[in-house]
Amino acid sequence: GRVEGKVALVTGGASGIGRACAERLAAEGAKVVVTDVQDAKGEEVAEGLADGLYLRHDVTDEDAWIKVVAATAERYGRLDILVNNAGIGLGGSVLDMSLADFRKQMAVNVEGVFLGVKHSLPLMRKRGDGGSIINMSSVAGLKGAASLAGYCASKGAVRLFTKAVALECAQAQDKVRVNSVHPGIIETPIWDTIIGTGGPGANAAPERSATLDAMAGMTVPLGMKGLPADIADGVLWLASAESRYVTGAELVIDGGFSVR
Repeated sequence: GRVEGKVALVTGGASGIGRACAERLAAEGAKVVVTDVQDAKGEEVAEGLADGLYLRHDVTDEDAWIKVVAATAERYGRLDILVNNAGIGLGGSVLDMSLADFRKQMAVNVEGVFLGVKHSLPLMRKRGDGGSIINMSSVAGLKGAASLAGYCASKGAVRLFTKAVALECAQAQDKVRVNSVHPGIIETPIWDTIIGTGGPGANAAPERSATLDAMAGMTVPLGMKGLPADIADGVLWLASAESRYVTGAELVIDGGFSVR
């Protein structure tokens, strides 16, 4: 019951970290709006929640954000928790990345977060009892990585955008806290486009899992990859009253990867 009676909106909630966050928040009492562009998977997630709602949602589309927030208000009458989780990862040399791909990644990873805050914050403020905005960044938003220049740029932007909005909300005394989460090597489908698993003819999940196990064994001090549930537990803490004195912070969940 750590978020009992709260309403949460989780973008990119059909799979991976987003799904784990939606399920964890619902298990602790929240009513959860799951949004994504993967309709079948998103509907499956929402159907498994006590009082869930799935909405198709391209986070780069401002009109879509307006409709999603309006639908949340109509269904539940409030919004307490926003998890800006939707994101994509495009790897490769900066010399080979097209401008179109760079812009696409920035649109999803940065503009999607901006639009989420811009259109969700008024509904959060409406009741006057505050809320929690949780923006999904990455360890790639804390340190550079070869062949991930575009991804690092997008996640670094999320990190500082979060801090600026945290200060803005504190100045407004609206009781809304804003924090970023920085996952390390977590087993999710986003890695398929970064490390090239899941291509034509590939057996995506086993190949991805084996590759991440090897990567984590070499680079993570704890010697293992993380799971979506590890991130969801951190998101739950930031969403709950247990973190009432935390804003503008970076919650790094990476097995020690970023401090090595």
